[in-house]
Amino acid sequence: MYSNKLIDPAILNKYNGNGPRYTSYPTALSFNESFENDDLIKAVKTSPNHDLSLYIHIPFCHSLCYYCACNKVVTRHQSKADVYVEHLILEITSRYKDFKHYTVQQIHFGGGTPNFLTELQMSRLMQGIRNHFNLSNHVEVSIEIDPRKMALSYLDTLANLGFNRLSIGVQDIDNKVQQSINRVQSTEFIGAIMTRAKEVGFVSINLDLIYGLPHQSVETFNHTLDAVIALSPERISLFSYAHLPDRFAAQRRIATSWLPDPQKKLELMLTAIQRLNQAQYKMIGMDHFAKLDDDLTLAQQSRTLHRNFQGYTTHGDCDLLGLGVSSISKIDECFSQNHKDLKDYYGAIQARRHAVSRGYKLSNDDQIRSAVIADLMCNLYVDKADIEQRFDIEFDRYFEQAITALKPFIEDALVINTQTSIEAKESARLIIRQVCMVFDAYLPQQDSQRYSRVI
Repeated sequence: MYSNKLIDPAILNKYNGNGPRYTSYPTALSFNESFENDDLIKAVKTSPNHDLSLYIHIPFCHSLCYYCACNKVVTRHQSKADVYVEHLILEITSRYKDFKHYTVQQIHFGGGTPNFLTELQMSRLMQGIRNHFNLSNHVEVSIEIDPRKMALSYLDTLANLGFNRLSIGVQDIDNKVQQSINRVQSTEFIGAIMTRAKEVGFVSINLDLIYGLPHQSVETFNHTLDAVIALSPERISLFSYAHLPDRFAAQRRIATSWLPDPQKKLELMLTAIQRLNQAQYKMIGMDHFAKLDDDLTLAQQSRTLHRNFQGYTTHGDCDLLGLGVSSISKIDECFSQNHKDLKDYYGAIQARRHAVSRGYKLSNDDQIRSAVIADLMCNLYVDKADIEQRFDIEFDRYFEQAITALKPFIEDALVINTQTSIEAKESARLIIRQVCMVFDAYLPQQDSQRYSRVI
């Protein structure tokens, strides 16, 4: 039924376990409160990097989407964002002093709902960033938006502030699905947003889709795919809905009986992959698709693709500074995370002008394993000589246990292990998380149920 070599339902069912998404290694489960702001400052001083990515977390949403597992604050009071922007600017004012020698190549606004901010609030925040950081002349500035609470004129303001990339949460266009997740929105208006964005100078638009939502069927999801393909965004994200009502209270409003069973969910995913491939979108990593001339596609072809907490990126050579509640930074070989609770974040900014609550400094072993996992996650390929040269190890001896654990993947013709490389075949792309798990030193001590299923 499926012609694409990515798709073998028997293999997907065999390896459909729980596992990390490896936006970092070690994962955030290893972060600890013994890591302090001084550790982050030391990392800044010793980092060989001079390019920086900024991540700005805006937690507010006008309404609650029942599927959401993000750090968010649902409110109708716009004044709360004034207080938040004030504290963000205090954090920016404190942080920039340590990053004077950096050039910002990329800025990403995530959430929550970043377009919760009014035009005035957004202008004030962007001015604060420009006043304190050295921005590249070609800086990428991207924002995630919820199309339900936005005027088209907002795009003009964003463009004037330097935004040039846009990500829109579509999820599904079927009305019954939208009602069940409390996210009813107009597909026609999403099209109008995309048209206006292009008119005012946005160079790239991404649309988010989710499979496994309540009441989805192959028939209805095909209608969603028809609409998305017709809109012709540069990129499409295809995420799996992870139903974890014990961890995320909002998901308790979704009855388990509404959800597609595992076989139907697999069918939804396979249908989407086939349709997007037919529409000339190249699969990037596990869950992203891009047009054939997109930067992500070209980076994958040249094996220079990278991955961080925002997903796949072409800016892997940048240090990452997270600003705002719950934001995560990656400076040299250190991770740090701000307080997750808004009250704690405000208190920390007022008292110390920073909000670091926990983090992690990578050991030498962590760095080696992180490099291998990143190569597999992004490029499906590990050059053993490169790892040996970078870390002064003998690869096969160092990873003797991991290579033994690769045996099932090798027997299923998913992985090729030679003297010079480890290569995951294209047919292993959808279960690449499982391949990477054999190189993870922390999994035996962790509860696998904390992670989502691969499919």
